[in-house]
Amino acid sequence: MPTGTRPPENGTVPGHDVDALLGLAARGDERAFEQLYDAVSAPVHGLARRVVRDPAMAEEVTQEVMIEVWRSATRYDPGRGSAMAWIMTIAHRRAVDRVRREQSAGEREARAARHGPGAAPDPVGERVETRLEHERVRRCLGTLTRLQRESVTLAYYGGHTYREVAELIGAPLNTVRTRMRDGIVRLRDCLGVER
Repeated sequence: MPTGTRPPENGTVPGHDVDALLGLAARGDERAFEQLYDAVSAPVHGLARRVVRDPAMAEEVTQEVMIEVWRSATRYDPGRGSAMAWIMTIAHRRAVDRVRREQSAGEREARAARHGPGAAPDPVGERVETRLEHERVRRCLGTLTRLQRESVTLAYYGGHTYREVAELIGAPLNTVRTRMRDGIVRLRDCLGVER
């Protein structure tokens, strides 16, 4: 795929039948997987970059996704959606998991720094902090409209794509995108997260 070219919204990649390539890769066809890699790695990387923000980390996530696609290609069910949607769902989940891991590591380091070197971890205190954080997120989710809350919850906790969210809640795709963007802005403001 030429540099800077984005796949169309329907999930197809010009010149490539992603569904057919994934089917061949599931049967161990390495050449088909190479073509599949060429067809989907740019959109996977673009999604990873939007979620994790760090270019090097996005590269790592892209590689992890493509390895998972190769290893789990036999589990793809065409009856549940296109191969591209399946791959992008894997990419979204991997990217979100990476962000969560990085945040958790940063929080652990910050707690260790607050308690000083050699200080014993405080599991009760950590559980209380985690519970309070979950409650804060729940409270902020409660400030969103119903459509915003459903969309954000399905996408970020359920790992669904925008298109899947639109189908699940019966709303137009562009409406879901707008509501999710607005909802995320409101959540950031409520949680005090810098943009």
